[in-house]
Amino acid sequence: MTERVHGGNGPVAALTLDRVAKSFGGLRAVDGVTLDVRPGERRALIGPNGAGKTTLFSLVSGEQSPTSGRITLFGQDVTRLAPHRRAALGLSRTYQITNLFPKLTVLENALLAVHALSPTKLHLHRPLTAYQDHHARARRVLDAVGLGAKAGEPVRNLSHGEQRQLEIALALAGSPRLLLLDEPTAGLSPAESQLMTALLARLDPAITILMIEHDMDVAFKVTDRVTVLHFGRVVADGLADEVKANALVQEIYLGAGAGGR
Repeated sequence: MTERVHGGNGPVAALTLDRVAKSFGGLRAVDGVTLDVRPGERRALIGPNGAGKTTLFSLVSGEQSPTSGRITLFGQDVTRLAPHRRAALGLSRTYQITNLFPKLTVLENALLAVHALSPTKLHLHRPLTAYQDHHARARRVLDAVGLGAKAGEPVRNLSHGEQRQLEIALALAGSPRLLLLDEPTAGLSPAESQLMTALLARLDPAITILMIEHDMDVAFKVTDRVTVLHFGRVVADGLADEVKANALVQEIYLGAGAGGR
């Protein structure tokens, strides 16, 4: 496992999981996961189908509560905090299935995300364009993912790859400190996957990224470290080359195939 950095004189970890577990009846989907993610680190979370990756993401984001264990964000215990409280601490997440407003424009989707993560209240009779600071923020996040020229385009007209780019923009709208990416290249063509990989590599290095990714090439290009889950447990953790050479990891993937959730 990685060296803990939330104690002593070292920097506070962006994310700490301490023996986190989640059971659904007799099924233990996450089984005592312990790990630390350092500020600014890029980490991939990989494993075959049913390994518990997306369940672990839901525990970190607060959509589900752990059966046992402790979750800490930037030194604060958030084990029982609601998702919006975690978002206020700098946590943002994307999902494997796109969750956009297809009839609205790209810019309108970005504006709604900016407003949702801002303390400013919306006024019924005031147009979104009247919120100049939010408008500028929305355009900046669209530019950051290469969609600035598509701002006026209805989302339903975007390609699947562009919709994935927009999801990243929406996740960036609140200036996150920790970004959870759930299979950002899922369903993308090889060309779109290359574009997404380049986009992720360009993100602000101050943002900590924990990413579930089925494409090993993408995972190893974008991230510094790799954590492997199998039946809800961490079975390997380290630098990409170390994990690639791990005999147990090779056995798992040769036997089960690289996969999604």
